Amino acid sequence: MDNPGILKRRTFLTGTGAALAGGMAAKLVYDQNEHSLRGDVFIASAPTYTVDLESKIREGLLELGFGPKQVSGKSILLKPNLVEPSRQAPQINTNPALIRAAAEVFKSWSAREVFVAEGQGHCRDTDFVLEQSGLGPVLDQEGIEFVDLNHDELVMTSNPLRFTSLTRLALPASLRRADLIVSMPKLKTHHWAGVTLSMKNLFGVMPGIFYGWPKNVLHHVGIPESILDINATVRPHLAIVDGIVGMEGDGPIMGSPRQSGVIVMGTNLPSVDATAARLMGINPWRVSYLAAASGRLGAIAEGHITQRGETIKSLAQPFQLLDHPSFAILRT
Repeated sequence: MDNPGILKRRTFLTGTGAALAGGMAAKLVYDQNEHSLRGDVFIASAPTYTVDLESKIREGLLELGFGPKQVSGKSILLKPNLVEPSRQAPQINTNPALIRAAAEVFKSWSAREVFVAEGQGHCRDTDFVLEQSGLGPVLDQEGIEFVDLNHDELVMTSNPLRFTSLTRLALPASLRRADLIVSMPKLKTHHWAGVTLSMKNLFGVMPGIFYGWPKNVLHHVGIPESILDINATVRPHLAIVDGIVGMEGDGPIMGSPRQSGVIVMGTNLPSVDATAARLMGINPWRVSYLAAASGRLGAIAEGHITQRGETIKSLAQPFQLLDHPSFAILRT
C-alpha cells in the first residue's frame, strides 16, 4: 500500500498539469474584448493520409487569401511536431505525408526554398528520430533540407511580452533565414498545457543546447507564459494543424490515437488553436495561454473568427481528457 504521506510522481504531474491548464488563467490576465483583432480559419475534412493532401492545403490557403503572391520567391520554414522516434504511434508526430504535401504546395507557388526545422524536446539523436519517425526518408526523397534547431547558431533577442522572467530569448539563427514560418503541429491534448497545437509547437524552435532537454528552463519559468513569450517574439506566419489522427488523454506522448479527420489552417495562431480546441470539445477560454493571447496576439472568440471550409459543429468530437477533476474545467 502506498504511503499516504507521499505524493506519487504521476499524481503530482496530473495535479500540476491541471493547474497549468486551467488555474493559470487567473494569473494570465486576458481581455475578452479583443479590440479589432479578427482571425480567418479554414477547416478541411481529411479522413486519411491517403487523400489528396496537396489539394486540401492549397484550397484552404487560397480561401484564406494566402497564395502564390505571398509565397513566390520566399524562404519557407516548416516546423513540424517531432517528439518521439516512432512510426507505430501515428498520434505523436506530424505525419510526413502532410509535411510533404505542404512543401509541394509551396514549391508549386515558386517558393525560393522550403526547409524543415525542428528542435525535438526528448531524444537528442536527431538522425535516429528522423529515421524512426519516417520523416527522414521522405525529406531525402523530396530533396528537402532539415535543420536541427537544437544545435543551430544562437541569436539573442529581446523578449517583448515578458510573461516569463526571461528578459532575452535565445533563438536559432535559421529563423532569420526564413521569410515565412509555418507551424505544423499535431492535434493533441497536453497533461500540463491542456492542449498542444500551433502555439505550443513553437517550443520546438527553442534550442536544446541553451534551454536543455526537454526545454527545462522554459518549464521552470512557466509553460503557458513561455508559450506566449515565444509566439510574441517569433511571430509565426501560418499554421497547418495535422488533426487527421490526433491524440487524446495523456498527451503529448502517452495518449491514445483519435481519428479526428481534420486539417485546420490559418494565419493567426490563437484563432487556429481556439478553433482546433473547439473541434476537440475544449473551451479555449479555459486554456490559460489561449485566454491570455486574446487581445494581445489574436482573437479566440467565436464571433471574431471567420470559419471557412467545414463547420466546427459537423466535425467536432470530444477528446478524452485525463481522469482528474481539475481537467473538467476545460469543457465548460
